[in-house]
Amino acid sequence: MKKNQRDIPTTEQFAAELRRLRQKKSFAKAVWSTVSSLIVITAIAVIISTMLLPVLRVKGTSMTPTLRNDEILLCSRLSAPEKGDIVAFYYNNKVLLKRVIGTAGDIIDISEEGAVWCNGELLDEPYISEAALGECDIDLPYQVPENRFFVMGDHRAVSIDSRSVSVGCISEENIIGTVFAVIGPLRSFRFL
Repeated sequence: MKKNQRDIPTTEQFAAELRRLRQKKSFAKAVWSTVSSLIVITAIAVIISTMLLPVLRVKGTSMTPTLRNDEILLCSRLSAPEKGDIVAFYYNNKVLLKRVIGTAGDIIDISEEGAVWCNGELLDEPYISEAALGECDIDLPYQVPENRFFVMGDHRAVSIDSRSVSVGCISEENIIGTVFAVIGPLRSFRFL
């Protein structure tokens, strides 16, 4: 079969086809580069949020007025909790948020009116709106066991916490992290 001269591409047509193929290959490389970068960034974000800076949502009112229902929190796993810190921890397949009142060896006492003493010193608690004994079925004064934290909610009248035998003191291995910021909704953004 003899080829017609019209079937053979001109130099300009050949150059245009080469440019088109190069652009197609360049576009495919750019798409692949973007997708692979997004995958890596997502993986890094998941690792950071899981291992170092967990993100949690407040459910309930046991930490009002400090934390409100449906606020989104940022926690840190970079340091051990200290007295006064708000911690997130696992309890019965739930995540609870409470304030650290005492650490290992501390002696906690609570009056009928809800005033709290740690090692004989009355705690200054500007973060609570009203003092209350709440649900307290432990023997007071109470000494915090080794490797444990005594925690209480800021809304003392309704919070179920270390004052209850059912919750008790929490172990360090159950702690998810120390809450350090409210990040959502944006109008509520603040550091704690």
